[in-house]
Amino acid sequence: MISSSLRRVAIIGGSRIPFCRSNTAYSELSNLDMLSSSLNGLVDRFDLAGVEIGEVGAGAVISHSKDWNLAREAVLSTRLSPLTTAYTIQMACGTSLQAALQLGAKIATGQIDSAIAAGSDTTSDAPIVFGRKFAQRLIRLSNAKTMSERLAAFKGFRPGELTPQAPGAGEPRTKMAMGQHCELMAKEWGISQADQDLLAYQSHKKAAAAYAEGFFDDLLVPCAGIRKDNHLRADTSLEKLATLKPAFDRKSGKGTLTAGNSTPLTDGASSVLLASEEWAKARGLPVLAYLTYGKTASVDFVAGEGLLMAPTVAVARMLADTGLSLQDFDFYEIHEAFAAQVLCTLRAWESDKYCKERLGLTQALGSIDPAKLNVKGSSLAFGHPFAATGGRIVATLAKLLDQRGSGRGLISVCTAGGMGVVAMLEKN
Repeated sequence: MISSSLRRVAIIGGSRIPFCRSNTAYSELSNLDMLSSSLNGLVDRFDLAGVEIGEVGAGAVISHSKDWNLAREAVLSTRLSPLTTAYTIQMACGTSLQAALQLGAKIATGQIDSAIAAGSDTTSDAPIVFGRKFAQRLIRLSNAKTMSERLAAFKGFRPGELTPQAPGAGEPRTKMAMGQHCELMAKEWGISQADQDLLAYQSHKKAAAAYAEGFFDDLLVPCAGIRKDNHLRADTSLEKLATLKPAFDRKSGKGTLTAGNSTPLTDGASSVLLASEEWAKARGLPVLAYLTYGKTASVDFVAGEGLLMAPTVAVARMLADTGLSLQDFDFYEIHEAFAAQVLCTLRAWESDKYCKERLGLTQALGSIDPAKLNVKGSSLAFGHPFAATGGRIVATLAKLLDQRGSGRGLISVCTAGGMGVVAMLEKN
């Protein structure tokens, strides 16, 4: 029977493989390989071999047509019970966080007792396809029944038609890369390269310190012989970062986004185990924290809004729903797709004009304590396998709250397509 009252959604723990820059350690691995490794990490840690999980929701942003049922195939590649239902979702960089929210809602309403939210992405194994013109020739060739029809299929053929087309990294509506959009945001909000470099520097230093203290020991599982994110630069410096040239605006002389303050193309996978309190107790599993609220929002970036500003809207709506202020959190996990995105978000929340005119508030949401922001590092240090980032953040924040013993944390993730996914975790 479905519960008449909402149940708390427990976060039991997470498992991710180390994140690696594209075309390095995981160049021979597929999304299926990486996602399966991450899921098996959960199986091993929480003794889930042969266990039928309520549902698994997972996805990838960059995928092949053969991966149409990635989540289910990944489950069948693990030691989970093959009776476990799994489905594939995709919400750009918010994929695994959105999966957690959707699955959490089913747990809260009593539809399922356990779930795994996961995501994987690789640009090392990106699908390369022929252009439309040559593809149509191949279709006509496959349908041809006579030699003359086969020859006709290649009438007017030019060698240039064989040029492969890699997946586009730009927004289909604007034909601009995400970094180009973020560069416009940085200019609009007056974010300097020095400020961006400082955030990137701090991210690397915090992440290196977290590794040194063993914080990630029970959150990562080795993959392909790799035991640590290979983008992390413990020896970086502000001086080194300052020497890097603009990556997205190379002509105006005013570009501020560089390879050092932007995330690289990254391969990796993550997963998070969610459950009802009853299910966790029955299996003797401790609860790290609870997933208590989530929100999504979108902006009209085609009409000129900042592509990555949707989380500012989603957070404002979540605060209104819950009656909380922006300052009522002990930790803030703001996804560092670009340092500029984080800084634009913070500046927007501090702006009376933006909060009144765009968010419909009476005053600015205000500032947050920088000591509470991305305290163990974030995407600028670890890298950003698109669909896997949300899972990494949920597991990290849940562990932080568990170590603290109580508290509340905010997650903010920007995505392609002008969307944002935000969530709240609590421990009490």
